[in-house]
Order: sequence, then structure tokens, then C-alpha cells
Amino acid sequence: MKKVVYTLLLLSLCSPLLAQKDSTSVALGEVIIQENRIQLPFAKQSRNISVVDRLDLETTPARSLQEVLSFVPGVDVRQRGVTGVQADIGIRGGSFEQTLMLLNGIKLSDPQTGHHMMNIPVPMLEIDRVEVLKGPASRIFGQNAYAGAVNVITRLSDEKRATLQGYAGDFGMKGFSFAGSLPAGKYKQNLALSYDDSNGHWYNSDYEVGNLFYEGGLDLNDQHSLRAMAAFTDRTFGANGFYTSAFPDQWESIQTALASFSHTFQNTNWYWNTRGYWRRNVDEFRLRRNEPEFFQNNHTTDVLALESNASVENRLGTTGFGLEVRKEQIESSNLGDHDRTLLGLYAEHLFQFGDKVDLRAGVYSNYYSEYGWKHFPGAELGFQATPELRFYSGYGKSFRIPTYTDLYYIGPTNVGNENLLPEEAQNFEIGAKWNQGGFYGELVYFIRDTDNLIEWTRTDENEPWKPQNFNEVNFQGVEASLNYRVGSSGQKIHVKEFMLSYNLIDASLQDVQSGLETRYSLTALRHQAIGGVLVGVGQKIEWNTKMRHVERMSQDPYFLLDMRVDYNRLGKIGLFAEASNITNTDYIEAGFVQMPGRWFRAGFNLNLF
Repeated sequence: MKKVVYTLLLLSLCSPLLAQKDSTSVALGEVIIQENRIQLPFAKQSRNISVVDRLDLETTPARSLQEVLSFVPGVDVRQRGVTGVQADIGIRGGSFEQTLMLLNGIKLSDPQTGHHMMNIPVPMLEIDRVEVLKGPASRIFGQNAYAGAVNVITRLSDEKRATLQGYAGDFGMKGFSFAGSLPAGKYKQNLALSYDDSNGHWYNSDYEVGNLFYEGGLDLNDQHSLRAMAAFTDRTFGANGFYTSAFPDQWESIQTALASFSHTFQNTNWYWNTRGYWRRNVDEFRLRRNEPEFFQNNHTTDVLALESNASVENRLGTTGFGLEVRKEQIESSNLGDHDRTLLGLYAEHLFQFGDKVDLRAGVYSNYYSEYGWKHFPGAELGFQATPELRFYSGYGKSFRIPTYTDLYYIGPTNVGNENLLPEEAQNFEIGAKWNQGGFYGELVYFIRDTDNLIEWTRTDENEPWKPQNFNEVNFQGVEASLNYRVGSSGQKIHVKEFMLSYNLIDASLQDVQSGLETRYSLTALRHQAIGGVLVGVGQKIEWNTKMRHVERMSQDPYFLLDMRVDYNRLGKIGLFAEASNITNTDYIEAGFVQMPGRWFRAGFNLNLF
């Protein structure tokens, strides 16, 4: 029966696409991917990259960035509750600890735990796009970009704008957000804020989430510019089933603050950016919500960093280099007080051989106060066979160091391991990209061989979880995707966007003992199929349908269908309605949290100017 349902849904998606005749293609190829040194257009990249743009952010049936990312091929988002109140994200079978989150190139990783990396202090209205780099990214972004990196890019604009959005829905859910830009001469500035709350979809799953974000930029002249950013997020939630099923009254409150300041110099040949930033995360966790004296953890982490990155055009191509210094420290009632220092050096070069072949190669050298020097080389080779078809291959080493939770945590259901070693991996991929007439397709095969994989394990449910290193774990997989996007059409009903993707991931653990239960890495995606179609009806109505089939290792597969309808989205006053899990599927994404069945919300947009 399920196969029949899938077939009918697929045909319903494809039929309007086949009927579409008059269309204008929208090019993605000219989007500049925002890496810290050598920056290339999307079409010239020899890597597997997905870009989530404003159209995706505004029309996807989602109330959070976490939910939007769940529709990106190869990305595994595991939510604990609705609207991404807390969510983990993995790429290509990697765990949440193996993905690096960035905000405008600034690392958001927390030394306490990777569970905090999606505490992004930016309302959705303020995000311009999201770039998802799949595969090793240590050579580009440094440590912890192990299986991939996600860079959230905000929209600092020199045009006046102001947007107000509000919504309400099931589970007592409600929220509002505001984003505005008010430039003054050469000074550009954006302000955004949001608030969301809910009674929760089951016992002890209520939440409150607030975000405040400010960004300013000043062009001193044609070559020099300054940019500053300050952000804060406060999220408090009932955590039933988040970390253990033994204590349904778990509760957590997290506050994250971020501040940065940067200077950029740019002329015909040189690009040079220097920035400093500070990130603080305060985490209070209770095993019993109303009894803090029973078991309570208080953690405060601070990250201070200084980075300088540059690229220069020369007769041999483009050379990139950089330096980072990073100080991480924690004060914790459970983990103790610790600090560590990181020094990172980057060097890479882009060679161009004629009009068709290019090679980008480099190395990231890292010194950690606890582990000494380690070196992580990588390279990508591209061949532009035709203007529409590009072949590529790449190799890279990646690594991540244990978090303080991995090392030192002590609790009733989890115990750390001070003897853990850093994870390391060797990665290889080969792929092809095709871009023509509004169609974009990609096929890629990848291998990741991991040494010293860190995974939480236990022998039975009566034992606490404890992390250990596994000597050898092999991941391999295939990703195939097809996208179609057009501009305006004179037809009454017309397809604006269409996408299909399929991912297959296989993992093999070489030295696991019989009966050992694993918690994260080896419950990764095995099969993932994603489909979507955005249909325009007349000039003002948009209907977006999204579907996902997800199967993780050692877990039951599930199918989800979501929809959203917008009216007058780009006008002064717009309305929208969304429905998630229309199939009323019974499923779990993370921890022991039973996700909600069919649920709805609706709201409005006011584009004030």
C-alpha cells in the first residue's frame, strides 16, 4: 500500500512539471559561495554543495531553520519536538558532533556539547540564504567540519525594508518576528527579533524561544569596510525524552550570546578579512523540572577567537591563506573547569589549466594544547566538459576533538570517558553536475574512512551510556538530485520549482562487540528520498508540497508529507497556512521523543516597506 501511495504522490508532483511549457529559467550558478578565503561561484565549485535561498526559506512549510534543513539532500535533522526547539544535524551519515555550524563564516560550535550548535540567534526573516557544504571541510573551515559545514548568511542591505510576521497553531503555538533594514548614508544596519512559544505536543514539551539580532556595516571607502554583529537567543523548554526516557520531567534553559567585529580590505587582486568574535553559552539542566536539588547541571562556556583570512590573484591562479587563534573554556558544576587553546594555519591555491580544468589544493595545520600538531590536506579537481556539464572529484582529511561532555560528564544515564582520542577521517568523492534551462542535476559518490570514531555505547538498557573510540568505521554513499526552477509564467497554474533527491548511505563498524548498542553515529541515515513542488496559481497564490521518506540504521522507516499555501507573499499583506505530517505518521527523530501527528498553523506577513 505504501508503494502505491508513494507512486501516486510522485506522479502528482511530476504531472504539472510535464505540462509546463512557457518558462524562464533562474540561474543559481552565479551565487558566490561564502568561504573564508577563495570564493567561487556555485557553478565553478568542485564540491557537493546545496544552497537554500530566500524562496525556499519563505515557502517551505516550516517555522524554523532546522525544519527547512530537513529538506536538504544528505542532511539528517533530528528534532526533539516541534519548530526545532532543540535539534541535531548530521551530514552524510555523520553525527551532530561532526557538523560545523557557522553564522556569516563565524563558528558556532560549543566546547560543552554539539547539542547546542543549532542555537542560532537569528530569526528566519533575517536569513538571506544557507550554504550546506557536504563532505570534509576542515581544510576550509578548520576543526569539527568533519562530515560537512552549514553556513547561515544574513542579509545586510543598503535598501530600506521592514517585515512583520505572526502565526498561531496547534499545541497552543504562537509567535511573531520582525526584520528591518534602515541604512543611513554609507552605514547599513539590520535589526531582527522573534518570539515563539507553545504548550508542547505531549507531556512536558512546552517551550519559549526568543531571538535578538543586530548587524551593522560601514564602507569607509572603495577598499575598506567594517562590519559588526551582536546576537542573543534565550530558549527554555520541557525536555521530556530529550536525553533519557527514565526521567520525563527533564527541563533545560539555554542562553547564547554572540558578538563579532571585522575589517575587510578588497581591491582588484586582494581580499583580506580580519575579525574577532566572542560566544558565550549558559546552560541550566534539571533532571526533575521542579526539583533542582535532585540533579542539576550548570555550565557556562566561553569562546574567544581571532581570525585573519586572505586571497590574492596572481599569474599562477589564486592563493589563499589564513590564521586563527581560539580560546575555549568552561565552568561547570558537573564537568569541572577546563580550558584549551587552538592555533590554526590555512594555505591553499587554485590552479587553472586552460578553460576546462582547475585544481584547488591546500592544507589546514592545527595545534591544540591537548593534542599537539595535526595536518589536514585536501584537494578538488574539476573538469568543465561543456558549459552545462561539470565533472569533479576530491580528497580531504578531517577531524574533530571530543567535547567536554564526551570527556567528563557524570550522570545517572551518561558517563564520560577522559581517555578519548580525536576522531580523524579520510574522505573521497567523485561527482557530476548538470545545469541547463532551469534544470539542475547532480550525482555524487563518496567514501569516508574513520579512525577513532567517538560513539556513545552501552551493553544493555540498565547500563549508562559511555563514549568510546572505534578503530575503523567505513561510510560510503550515493546522492542523486534533480531541481527545476523557473521565473514568472503567463499560465494560470504553473510550476515555479520542482525537486527530487535520493541518498543511500552504508556504514560498517569493523570491531564492534556483539550486543553493543550505539546511540548516534550508527543510527545514521540509510535511505533518504525527498520530493517537492512549488505551484503558482494566478499571480498571488503559491502552493508548496514537500515529502520525505527516511530510514535510519536499526530504526523503522517513515514517510512524511507537509504542505504550505501562501497568498500575496510578496505584497503588502500576505497570508499563509501550513500543515505538517499530513499522513499522521507515528515516528521518532531523536532521543525518546514521540513526534506529533498531523498539526497545523497559519499566519500573516506585513511587508511594511
